[in-house]
Amino acid sequence: MTAVTEGTIQANGVTFAYRAAGDEAAPLALLLHGFPDSAHTWRHLLPLLAGAGYRAVAPWLRGYAPSTVPSEPCYQSAVIGLDAVRLYQALTGGDGRDAVLVGHDWGAFAGYAAVQHAEAPWRRLVTMALPPMAALAQGFLSYDQLRRSWYMFFFQHPLAEVAVPADDLAFIERLWADWSPGYDAAEDLPAVKDALRAPENLAAALGYYRAAIGATGLSDDPEVVALQAAADGGSPPIPTLYLHGADDGCIGADLAAAVAEFLPTEGSHAEVVPGAGHFLHVERPDEVGRLVLDFVGEPQR
Repeated sequence: MTAVTEGTIQANGVTFAYRAAGDEAAPLALLLHGFPDSAHTWRHLLPLLAGAGYRAVAPWLRGYAPSTVPSEPCYQSAVIGLDAVRLYQALTGGDGRDAVLVGHDWGAFAGYAAVQHAEAPWRRLVTMALPPMAALAQGFLSYDQLRRSWYMFFFQHPLAEVAVPADDLAFIERLWADWSPGYDAAEDLPAVKDALRAPENLAAALGYYRAAIGATGLSDDPEVVALQAAADGGSPPIPTLYLHGADDGCIGADLAAAVAEFLPTEGSHAEVVPGAGHFLHVERPDEVGRLVLDFVGEPQR
């Protein structure tokens, strides 16, 4: 069995903790988790990608323990995307080697930004559970989707800092149960809670939503602003695989049907995974692993 190790690395002003598998000299596969989640979520895909010849690395996102909370509380998706680019440079020395990027939920939003960067090294992009912003916007104002997305608006209120951590983060347990119906998350939730239990870490995770909707915690760095505009208004410029659980209780699978027109035509496609909800990569790890490996292929050294 491929060993999974842990380490830390400095990138973009943050000390990132990460889990990793594979030869350190191999091309990079960077895996970005979402909310409410942790790097532990990639426990199935890390060894699969390592076995295929990649150096697979899954960081805890900025603000999620044990990664550090940034001194400047900026959490828009382009900042997270820039983190991915800087992590690539820090992990590889930026020597131009072939790399692939995998993102779930907020990690998907970060991926859409990261691949727009002028220094982007990515050959393939895999995103899960959150379509590109242009596709998401088409269906987001429907009643059904607004009902699913109530938590995003609740997170704008200070009451969230009181309600979410109550009763050992029972709020987070209920989100997992609602978003992935029927899935037993007992193996996932301890790591998720550890990443969010401290008030400063929870505030950071809520900051992602406040930056997205409440327009607080936004960076005015011209590089970030330009990257955000490119991510929000354009299609990924590289071949992209989009995966969505058929039973997703967070983002309805009906939105996945509109994704194809917002992906580059050649080499890109979308798949709905049956029998899976929002956290499809831990619910159906064999199926998701097969789809990812078939798409990214072996590293092009």
